Amino acid sequence: MTQPTPIGGEHLHTALALAASGLPVLPLRAGKVPFGNCRRCTGNACGGRPNMKTPGPCDCPGPCHAWAAATTDPHIINSAPWRRAWLGAGAVAYHPGGAGLTVVDLDNADAIAWARETLPVTQTVPTTRGEHWLYLGTMQSANAVRPGVDIKSTMAYARWLGFGTGPMAHLPDAVRALAASKPTPPRPAPQSLAGSAPTGTGACRHRTPAFLERGIAMAEQRITEVSSGVHHAVYRTFLAVLSTHGRCDCLTDGHVARLFAAAQAKGETLRHCTEAWTNARTTLGV
Repeated sequence: MTQPTPIGGEHLHTALALAASGLPVLPLRAGKVPFGNCRRCTGNACGGRPNMKTPGPCDCPGPCHAWAAATTDPHIINSAPWRRAWLGAGAVAYHPGGAGLTVVDLDNADAIAWARETLPVTQTVPTTRGEHWLYLGTMQSANAVRPGVDIKSTMAYARWLGFGTGPMAHLPDAVRALAASKPTPPRPAPQSLAGSAPTGTGACRHRTPAFLERGIAMAEQRITEVSSGVHHAVYRTFLAVLSTHGRCDCLTDGHVARLFAAAQAKGETLRHCTEAWTNARTTLGV
């Protein structure tokens, strides 16, 4: 007898099956981006799960925080907040690192040709423009390790595109070396943001806790609520924050972390965040 599709649509049905096989899953919106923070988690008031190194939702009942929300718990996946997300989802994603896997994302024919000449044969999944090569083992995720090649493992998600063909090989050193040769840029330290405080007899207005907190909260909200052009919106937001607070020493590592976490919750990588922050600093000369 055919089992009825659970309330939440075909995506929920797929997600429950994948979770039962050990893949931590999460819903994606149209455009292959995660669901953003709910009101309860805006500004990562719940603790900022994207900064954690293990998957799993925070105390929020919804699928917040991108890859970090991925779970194999059927009670969470089938809960009311998640069912609402599945109904509005455009695809199912999974956290490769949470399942002990690494995905080599080959985005075009040239990248595929390189992989066939360089990497050991493994399970292959066709994608819209190329292929996913899946290996047993985890490593640091990294984008653009070479033209048309991304690595998705820990602290990343990959779209579920069905079961591939061929047996899965163990993660080779050749893939690990790709990330080692192109390390993820570190998050800027607060010292690099500090400049000379304004001169004069009055107190620096940026040191007023309410002024600074309101500015950071507004920046987080601006990133969280953007519906398209995330890359540009993140850069413009970073530029606005630095134009106001970048020439004194009021910004802290905690403020930078909050902005990066808000951007990562919208699907930005740490590398993209760092590049946007660096470009904004260069533009303003801070």
